[in-house]
This record gives sequence, C-alpha cells and structure tokens, in this order.
Amino acid sequence: MSTIALSYAGPRPDARPRAPRLHLTRRGRLVFGALLVAPVAIALAVSGIAGGVAQAGSSASTASFEYISVASGESLWDLAQWIAPEADPREVVSALVALNQLPSAEVQPGQRLAIPAEYAR
Repeated sequence: MSTIALSYAGPRPDARPRAPRLHLTRRGRLVFGALLVAPVAIALAVSGIAGGVAQAGSSASTASFEYISVASGESLWDLAQWIAPEADPREVVSALVALNQLPSAEVQPGQRLAIPAEYAR
C-alpha cells in the first residue's frame, strides 16, 4: 500500500510581496471618470463650433455666368461702372472680387472675369 502525505510549507521566503490592489473612493472614481470623459467632450464641442455638416447634393449646379475680358488700362472700378452704372461701384467691385476669388482688386489685361448674376444684363 502507498501513503500520500500533504503538508503546507507556507509562503516561500524568496517570494516578493504582492502589490496592494487599487481602491478608489467615490470621489476618486468621479475624478477618474471626468478625466476620461473630458477629451471626448472637448472634441465634440470643438467640432460643433468649427462648422456644420457639409452635405453633397445630387443635382449638378446649373449656374451660368456672363464673362467680361479686361482691356488694357481698365480697373475693376471702371468695369463696375460699365457693368452696373446705377449701382454703387464699391459694391460691384466687392462682388466681382468675391465671385472671381481675386486676391486683390488688381486685374491684368486679358483677364476673364465672371459677372455677378444681379449685375448681368
């Protein structure tokens, strides 16, 4: 017959002590949760402030413009007075610059400019 002997030797003397588990209080859990949620909330706020949602339309743009070519010696002011003599030239020049996405009010001879629809004949 065989005999089985069991014995408990206890912890090994060379074993490292286990690190204590982290215990968070209610306040600690709130602070930790706020630190996790804050970046997401900030990102959502910034994206909401930055601009709305861009939507692509399924219909093609049907806008058509009349164009004018700049002659030698002409300025946007001259063109504005010729295009819309009854309107304030400052408003017409501003509309021409905006529509044609010009960096300044300077134009070159031979440059082709779109005329805003409200001033087209």
